[in-house]
Amino acid sequence: MSRVAKQPVSLPKGVEVRIDAGQVTVKGPKGQLAMALQNGVEIHVEGDRASINWQEDVVHHAGTTRALLANMVHGVSQGFERKLEIIGVGYRAQAKGKTLGLSLGFSHPVEYPVPESITIETPTQTEIVIRGVDKQMVGQVAADIRAYRPPEPYKGKGVRYAGEQVRRKEAKKK
Repeated sequence: MSRVAKQPVSLPKGVEVRIDAGQVTVKGPKGQLAMALQNGVEIHVEGDRASINWQEDVVHHAGTTRALLANMVHGVSQGFERKLEIIGVGYRAQAKGKTLGLSLGFSHPVEYPVPESITIETPTQTEIVIRGVDKQMVGQVAADIRAYRPPEPYKGKGVRYAGEQVRRKEAKKK
């Protein structure tokens, strides 16, 4: 039995959950998200709580469905945020409308097109703040930006998540 799926998901004020023909739609003040339900998994909404019911042969889908529903509720009510830091001489970022301009030591500037449901801010030239309602999309955009220049182990230069510890290597000795 799934211990995660047994816990109900609390719904804050202003969040509405609708179930239509195998599809769950969560609507809140920050936006709207939808997800297809697995066969054998059902969601019941009672007041300010949503609970998961499942058939015995699909117990492994129940915990995942509950976690995805909880992330959707959190996203439409509070939103998700990921911060990136840029370390390196001459490395900088600048948000320009729906593109993010990155100068990462290449011979050309990198232009990253920002997806529709994501907002990107650059409070300083070396910080990037990614916000959105979909947790997976926010994490994927952060990973895509980090992939342009991941932190290297000798000097630590590159794009890293805020608070990420980079293991440093010692330079070669003569």
